[in-house]
Amino acid sequence: MNRRTFLCGLTLGTLFAPLAAVAQRVAKVYRVGVIHQGGPYGAVIQGLRDGFGELGFEERKHFVLDIRDMRGDLRAVGEAARELVRARVDLLYTVGTSVSLAAKRATVDIPIVFCAGTDPVGLGLVESLAKPGGRLTGIHFLSTDLTAKRLEVLKELLPKARRIVTFYDPNNPSARESSALARDAARHLGIELLERRVSSVEELLVGLRALRPGEADAFLPVSDAMVLSQTPALVDVMKPKRLPTMIADLNLVAAGALAGYGVNYYEVGHLSAKHVMRVLAGTNPRDLPVESVDRVQLVLNLRVARELGLTIPQSVLVRADHVIE
Repeated sequence: MNRRTFLCGLTLGTLFAPLAAVAQRVAKVYRVGVIHQGGPYGAVIQGLRDGFGELGFEERKHFVLDIRDMRGDLRAVGEAARELVRARVDLLYTVGTSVSLAAKRATVDIPIVFCAGTDPVGLGLVESLAKPGGRLTGIHFLSTDLTAKRLEVLKELLPKARRIVTFYDPNNPSARESSALARDAARHLGIELLERRVSSVEELLVGLRALRPGEADAFLPVSDAMVLSQTPALVDVMKPKRLPTMIADLNLVAAGALAGYGVNYYEVGHLSAKHVMRVLAGTNPRDLPVESVDRVQLVLNLRVARELGLTIPQSVLVRADHVIE
């Protein structure tokens, strides 16, 4: 164990200790309404569960999770949030910036702990990171701000790439911000960004399947929870097309993507547990600072590179946090 890991564990242990004491005397079974877009976001929920356990809270004894998987349908989030409020959950836990915004708009009084990959201040989820100032607080993890870097890494992996395709919902504010960052980065790198606008999972899948050989040199994700929720299907569609794919979810690189660049979703959920339990224990969200997950990892899939006839540059290989052989 290195010094950084030890100090991190010591700090978290110090923070968790009071909550563990609460778990020993809590009589109420808390109900947490969870809304997410499905797919890779399931890792966030598992991290949340494990985080609760490490705090001394047992599922069904101290808490229950009422989970609503939207399967990429952002339009259904508002009604799901209202249903959970009517079911008298104690708190909403929302995964993804667009989901959190929709849940905030659809509700009035219920506290919300969010996970947001886009700046929560800029999009109006909170007034500031230090003083959220309302009924929302949570975790900000790097995603949108990594858009340009993902494209840079993809260009390093594919020096001859000239056309990069991306899909997103233009009604999603995170996706609009992320696509603008991708557009600017593409211009600087001399790459043509092929933007495919879709408004549903069905349109996304049709668009992916319709990609013709040679139409694009690679796929780049932007910050759109609907698209990211379909990462498993996206990878499956791209494999027979032999289209190199960069994804945001590190856990699914092994399924057939060329590379993944982002944060560990499990860690995001794990850190969230402390926030959720503090709010349930009585802390006002307005006074609970938003925390950040900024540990970014690069995962490379050499097996896929070989299948595509690609050679990973040594300059990229040495920077990888994990390499799939």
